[in-house]
Amino acid sequence: MTPAIFSLSGPVLTPDERAFFKEAQPAGYILFGRNVENRAQLRALTDSLRELHGRDDLLISIDQEGGRVARMKPPEWDKYPAPGVFAQLYDVAPASAIQAIRANSQLLAADLAEVGITVDYHPVLDIPVEGAHDVIGDRALGREPMQVAALGRATLDGLARGGVVGCIKHMPGHGRATVDSHKDLPTVTASDAELERDIAPFAKLNDAPIAMTAHIRFTAWDADNPATQSEKVISQIIRKRIGFDGLLLSDDIDMEALEGTIPERSQRAIAAGCDLVLNCWGKMDDMVETARCLPAISDASRQRLDRAMASAGKVSDDTPRADLLAARDTLLKQMEVRA
Repeated sequence: MTPAIFSLSGPVLTPDERAFFKEAQPAGYILFGRNVENRAQLRALTDSLRELHGRDDLLISIDQEGGRVARMKPPEWDKYPAPGVFAQLYDVAPASAIQAIRANSQLLAADLAEVGITVDYHPVLDIPVEGAHDVIGDRALGREPMQVAALGRATLDGLARGGVVGCIKHMPGHGRATVDSHKDLPTVTASDAELERDIAPFAKLNDAPIAMTAHIRFTAWDADNPATQSEKVISQIIRKRIGFDGLLLSDDIDMEALEGTIPERSQRAIAAGCDLVLNCWGKMDDMVETARCLPAISDASRQRLDRAMASAGKVSDDTPRADLLAARDTLLKQMEVRA
């Protein structure tokens, strides 16, 4: 198995993709707007991936947070609030915010499970600071570590109730970045003591099944390498200090924060300690060369993958959609009442 999550060029598998994926056996897939048309098409696509690999628990993932980060959009799917909406509710009614985001996450999970998606890259646990780039913005669950952890936990719980595995991101924290890592490499010069606040939500949720790294250089920990490609950050901060022993993915290896070819970036991430690399552009040449250059998935990484996916597809709460919607929206109205 190739320790990579690959992407597809369109709404159906091409013959070339089918042949390559069959041979490379990637750990999983990530879907984007280019792969999404409607429920029937999307379910057929995910079914074809499962059939190709013969794995019911195949990692098929998407970024579906709500707000501006949503690959499955209206009118085919409901529009969901940005995560920051629940952070606002927490300011006036913490318990209500936790209940509302749990219900919202279960609704998201129902949408994803219906079309065969098993992993959602959600929630964001990054804590924005004043002056940071707005790439996180209203995706954040607040500015206080314990609030972020509480809402993050409820998000994971809601997704799990609907049979979908959540992923905390972007470890060890993207909230201080002053540039967008899609375009450039952010460098964070905060001290080790200051960064304790950033890692606190991740430490609270260190039992999450999956986490995603940040393409950020933290000078207090490794002045030379971004976290994704830093053995120091992964081993000493993520694995030891945060205590995360789940499946660790790189953020999109195609992002411009990183240098070198896509295969070179991927090699450095795996060598640094990432379990899997995330390759999002769906470029066949890059994927073929990445599969050729990477070692087979390690035993430890395969065990983490299997543990992470053990609950995929197992719905534990069958509360009707209408009831979840009503509960969420009633709770959100408290902001209007108290405003």
